[in-house]
Amino acid sequence: MLGAIAALSTAPLATIAQRLRDAVLPYLGSSALVIFTEDCTGRPQKKAGDEAVISRVSIAELDHIRGLLPEGGTWQGKAVLGGQERMVLALSSPSNALLVFTDPQPLPDPAGHAEAERTLRYLWALAAERIREKVADAPPSYLIESRAASAERVRVTAELVDSHSTTLETLLAALRSPALSDEAARKSATDVAAKALVGLRTLNDRTTELVEEPVATAFQRLREDLKPLMHFSGIDVQFIEPPLNGRALPGEVAHAARAIVRGLVLAMVDQGGLRRIRTQWDCDGENLLVNVRDDGPGELSREAPNMARLGQRVEALNGRMSVDVMSGWGADVAVSLPLDPPAGPLADVSGWKLGERELDVLQLLAAGQRNRAIAARLHISENTVKFHLRNIYRKVGASSRTEAIAMAHSGGLR
Repeated sequence: MLGAIAALSTAPLATIAQRLRDAVLPYLGSSALVIFTEDCTGRPQKKAGDEAVISRVSIAELDHIRGLLPEGGTWQGKAVLGGQERMVLALSSPSNALLVFTDPQPLPDPAGHAEAERTLRYLWALAAERIREKVADAPPSYLIESRAASAERVRVTAELVDSHSTTLETLLAALRSPALSDEAARKSATDVAAKALVGLRTLNDRTTELVEEPVATAFQRLREDLKPLMHFSGIDVQFIEPPLNGRALPGEVAHAARAIVRGLVLAMVDQGGLRRIRTQWDCDGENLLVNVRDDGPGELSREAPNMARLGQRVEALNGRMSVDVMSGWGADVAVSLPLDPPAGPLADVSGWKLGERELDVLQLLAAGQRNRAIAARLHISENTVKFHLRNIYRKVGASSRTEAIAMAHSGGLR
């Protein structure tokens, strides 16, 4: 048991599901284990076990199971997971993470069933806290991986939405045609198709929620994080709220910003002699702008190990950090974090003879942006985006969005 606890306490995020499955094996057998946590935007699912189960698990299935749990409790019964109805055991956690076992089989335990259940809950709480701490710490390696995974998931989801939406919209148009005589069949099919379309859009919105966080919500979570410091240190920590209508933050940017501000506040407190710290967030549409200022002795050094680590986090997201220190007056730290992944260098695609605007659209398409996002970024309508896409497909010789993205990637566009 001590070995299992030690393994969980030091587990990297990539292996934590397998570590937890190994730890609970003496108490509970299962075909697969799935952890679902919205704290980890890059990969909200951590999975171990039967590949036939874990390769097909969807966020919609996990959301449904979570809705069956009583608050802070446990639920066992039949539910669809991995595209098939299975017996599952689900547990919640204080961090709102979800743990699901498929085909659970409690094993005989000398200490009794109640003790085995307490042990299982303890190990799950330990794993959930480990995930929360790793995400909150937001090391550079996590930020880079999370950004890449978020962009890839958005890209794949965008492709699915466009593909299935086109199919369903075409089906609806055909079934609504007055040329069809079987009115009852048409109405029934229309209802089914409309329901599928709504479900698809809902799934897409759900995925977007997982990779983005409203800037006001992210800032409120920062205030909650710093409450203990404000309570025990006697330092007046002031918060300048970001605009409520500011652009939503990618999950990895929100996590990084909170970790950076916490690190800066702690570094400033270490100087001693502080009475006040002010932190402010703003957004210019392309960057999250963070400012932290103190009224301390002005001894903050950018070369100090704790400040150097914060600088690495900023650099991991291609951001910038400036430190302005005035002896006797305090320190002023400004951080700028770009909200979008950096665009890769443009390859030589002159052979495609694309116009300047078509190149802009293809660049954003290759980066995983949806038509609506491309339109907003370029300040054009969605119909204009579709017009450019038709021209792009014709010029590059692609027959679909997926093929155009693949050709763009092979041509060096990211």
